[in-house]
Amino acid sequence: MLRKLQKKKKDSSFGIFDIAVLGTVGLLALFYLAIIVSMAFYTDLNTFLSTLFSEEILFAIELSLITATLATVASILVTVPAAYALSRIDFRGKDVVDTLLDIPVVMPPVALGTAMLIFFSTPPGTFIQDNLVRFVFQAPGIVLAQFAVISSLAVRQIRAAFEGVSPKYEKAARALGCSKLQAFLKVTLPMAKKGLLAAFILVWARAIGEFGATITLAGATRMKTETLPVAIFLSLATADVAKAITIVSILIIISAAVLIFIRKIGGKIAI
Repeated sequence: MLRKLQKKKKDSSFGIFDIAVLGTVGLLALFYLAIIVSMAFYTDLNTFLSTLFSEEILFAIELSLITATLATVASILVTVPAAYALSRIDFRGKDVVDTLLDIPVVMPPVALGTAMLIFFSTPPGTFIQDNLVRFVFQAPGIVLAQFAVISSLAVRQIRAAFEGVSPKYEKAARALGCSKLQAFLKVTLPMAKKGLLAAFILVWARAIGEFGATITLAGATRMKTETLPVAIFLSLATADVAKAITIVSILIIISAAVLIFIRKIGGKIAI
C-alpha cells in the first residue's frame, strides 16, 4: 500500500520535462494575450462605444450576420450528405474527390476568390451574371465566397462526426426494417448531433471572418459589401485605428464564444 502511494505521488509530481512543456504553453498563451490586451491602450471606452454603434459598423455587423448565416445554411445542406457519402461509401475516384474538397483548406482564400472572379468572366459565368444572380461586386458574391471557403471545412467537420458513429447501429436499424434513409434520419443524425451542431457553429464563425475570397469577388464598397473583415481593411486604409480595434474586438468576442460553446457541448474540431 505504501509503495502504491509513493508511486502515485511520484507520477503526479512535476518534473523538469513537465515544467518545460507547461512553460511553452504559458508563453504561447501570454503571446496571444499580449496581442489582445495591447488594443486597450489605443482607445478608450467612450470612443469604443461610439464607434460600435455607428451606422457603418452596425451595417457591417448586420451584413456579416446575414451573409454568414445564409452561406452556412447552404453549406450544411450540401455538405451533410456529401460528408456522409465520404464516411460510409467507397467508390472509384474517392481519393481524387477528397483532394478536390480539401483544396480550399490549404489554398489562400484570395486565390479562391480570384478563381471565382475568372469563372464569372467565362460564357457560363456571364450567363449566370446576366440572367440569374449578379455575384461580382455585389452582396450575393459575399455569400458565394463564404460558401466556397467554409464548405471544405464543413465536410471535414461533419465527416468526422459521422465517422464517430459506428455503422453497426445503422445495420441494426436496417435489420429492424428501416430503409437507408430512415436509418440515416433516425439513427445516424441523432447520434452525430453534437458534431453537427459544432460544425454548424464553427463554419458560421469562419464565414463571419472570411476576407480574402470576399474582397476579391464582392469588392470592398462601404455600406454595400462591407462585412466586418472588410470594414477592418477599410479602416486601416484610412488610418482609423479606433474603428479597426472596435471591429477586431467584435470578432474576438465571436470567436471566443464559438470555441467555448463547442467545448461546452463536447464537440470536436477537425481541421
